[in-house]
Amino acid sequence: MEEKQKFSFKSRLYSFKYAISGLKYFVRNDHNGRIHLCATILAVALSYYLNISKLEWIAIMGVITSVIVTEIINASIEKLSDVVSPEYHPVIKIVKDLAAGAVLVSAAFAVVVGVIIFIPKLSGIIG
Repeated sequence: MEEKQKFSFKSRLYSFKYAISGLKYFVRNDHNGRIHLCATILAVALSYYLNISKLEWIAIMGVITSVIVTEIINASIEKLSDVVSPEYHPVIKIVKDLAAGAVLVSAAFAVVVGVIIFIPKLSGIIG
């Protein structure tokens, strides 16, 4: 039976170090992650420019977080799958496709939220 470890602030700080290391890796190495990061910067800048409400900010930040988290999980699943099965395997393909599908659903919902929030505000400025 596994012995419980005592709580340690030092080990908690190390866990943040590992998490930040993972985020750095994600931003530097994941092409789709960089696309989502660019979309995030655009959405935040547009939100600031259009002076959206607090509730709209919550919606925008929620969908941004959803997309980035699903993309990080997708990237993790892809890396792990490549180690488990370097050659093509039909089940690994399904696993990768499911993870990519999760990103697609999250990103599509983010677009819908963006359209609902931004289009009326932009049409007021343009039209």
